[in-house]
Amino acid sequence: MTAVTDQDHTEQDHAGRAGDTASENGEGPVGESAGAEADSGGKDGQARVEGAEGRDLRADAGGARRGAGSGPTRADAGQGHAREEAERVRVEAVETSAGTADADSGGSWDDGLIARRVTAETEQAAVVEVRGPNAPPPAPLTYDGPLRSRLEALRELVGLSRTRLDSRTLAEAGQVLDEAAARRRLSGQHTVVAIAGATGSGKSQLFNSLAGVAISETGVRRPTTAAPIACSWSDGSASLIERLGIPPRLRRRPLQSADSEAQLRGLVLVDLPDHDSAAVQHREHVDRVLALVDAVIWVVDPEKYADAMLHERYLRPMAGHAEVMFVVLNQIDRLPGEAAEQVLDDLRRLLDEDGVALGEYGEPGATVLAVSALTGDGVGELREALGQFVTERGAPARRIAADVDAAAWRLRPVYATGRRTGLSEAARDDFAARLADAVGATAAGEAAERAWLRNANRACGTPWLRLWRWFEDRREPPTGRLPLRAHPDEEATARQQVEQAVRTLADRASRGLPTAWAQAVREAAVRGSQGLPEALDELTARAGLPPGRPPRPGWWPVAVLAQASMTLLQVVGGLWLVGQIVGVMAPNLGVPVLLMVAGIVGGPLVEWSCRMAARGPARRYGVEAERRLREAASGCGRARVLDPVAAELLRYREVREQYGRVVGVG
Repeated sequence: MTAVTDQDHTEQDHAGRAGDTASENGEGPVGESAGAEADSGGKDGQARVEGAEGRDLRADAGGARRGAGSGPTRADAGQGHAREEAERVRVEAVETSAGTADADSGGSWDDGLIARRVTAETEQAAVVEVRGPNAPPPAPLTYDGPLRSRLEALRELVGLSRTRLDSRTLAEAGQVLDEAAARRRLSGQHTVVAIAGATGSGKSQLFNSLAGVAISETGVRRPTTAAPIACSWSDGSASLIERLGIPPRLRRRPLQSADSEAQLRGLVLVDLPDHDSAAVQHREHVDRVLALVDAVIWVVDPEKYADAMLHERYLRPMAGHAEVMFVVLNQIDRLPGEAAEQVLDDLRRLLDEDGVALGEYGEPGATVLAVSALTGDGVGELREALGQFVTERGAPARRIAADVDAAAWRLRPVYATGRRTGLSEAARDDFAARLADAVGATAAGEAAERAWLRNANRACGTPWLRLWRWFEDRREPPTGRLPLRAHPDEEATARQQVEQAVRTLADRASRGLPTAWAQAVREAAVRGSQGLPEALDELTARAGLPPGRPPRPGWWPVAVLAQASMTLLQVVGGLWLVGQIVGVMAPNLGVPVLLMVAGIVGGPLVEWSCRMAARGPARRYGVEAERRLREAASGCGRARVLDPVAAELLRYREVREQYGRVVGVG
């Protein structure tokens, strides 16, 4: 076995880096050695890393060529020591040169190490992303009009709901808005696709097959992939990968090929750890990155394609993201005959049960393919489908739209119930009527009518009847008339009626509303009812009967004059009869008797006529008094209860309209 020294790899590394530096500055690789010498001094640490890694790789390759049946040799015995030494040197180099390398490249790629197990035929050097200091940044992502409108509606929806809903309910919608804003500021020329799968599904092997070079480590040891690894087919994707939290040492470039560059330009492929890994940190990596990528390739194998964890934890909840999803059945080389088609059909059946739309017959949905990363069968078809998918540049917007759909669906019970909501006019009128009954508007109107009639009777009645009524009033003791109900009982009854009216209104207003908004309506009604009985009492005192006597109509003086005339006839007739009796006047009974009879009969007749004529005005007077009291009670109830309840209903109507815009309705 040929020994490989650190010096050999250091010289090769310096030569390669000098060429890269010269190319970046627009200089020739041969005649311009000054730039290479300048760069070599600052990158000795990285050269030591690659030199140590070269020893490790070649030692692995030599051990593999010697065969599995041979016993342990000195090279095998020293393999562990070489790896430990390489790892120590790599860590020291990264810690000492990370800041300098990032500053020189302007946030560019760190080349890192490609893979520890690479055969001599496929060993390739990782290519770093090189961007000049004056290179323009990639164009940011742009959303179309409908998606922008939905995001604005979702932002308005969250803003209007913050005071009515708890933060946990709105957390997902807020996260979607934050991720949409963050993704919009980044490159719109790149599509980030994650490769996810279970243990042993061969996703890392498929990742290497698409990249054309062994980037992600593969092997029988489980789990093999411990952290996400990114591979980009074009420059300008560093900010996208930084958003995923992938450090520079885990960023790679594929095999440099004109066909590959043209077909997959703009692709950023991320190899994830196993989603069913026993290590909790690995599953956390998967969940975190899946929430940030534009699309995902689910790699399944013939043994675990029906795994419950995959379908229940990932595929079923992400059914709405079918348009940015690939489902790849790997390892079909292990299936004999037509078994691959049968397993593929069963996989489609399971996806259909999960609610994942399949992109068949030109319809939008997930792409389902069968490949063998080991033999290469179907990889070309996957590469072609992936290239077309990336070329469209629509995956980021479709991913955000699917996230909005998912958030809106989970918020549906909060904003929509499918029932008629609102406060009808009948409910408003009933509330006003209940408040009017609580303040005694009807009784007050009847009392006003009786007062008007009593005043009319007193004004138009005969003097003798009025004198009798005055005498009866004087004879009646002050405590002769007991009230039917004590004053505290009346207040308690009125308060209970007001509270019942408010509860009935709140129940009717909140009927059909989601729980949170129904609770807000009830709370608004309860807040308004505080102090409402006292306010109604005050308004009743102001809007009740005016002080003093009721107004007199124009015909009252005529009636009073007629009643006085009837009394005068009685007096004249009586005096005439008395004069005849005492002999002062000549006897003539007819005329004085006629005068007295006319006065005696005419007085009650005038009083009865006035009473009939007073019924209409008295009724109108009572109705007017009742109307004033009802309006006062209704105005007080509207200001304190109806308006706050209506404001809550209006807010719900606004959020319902915004929710309709979010889901694309209206």
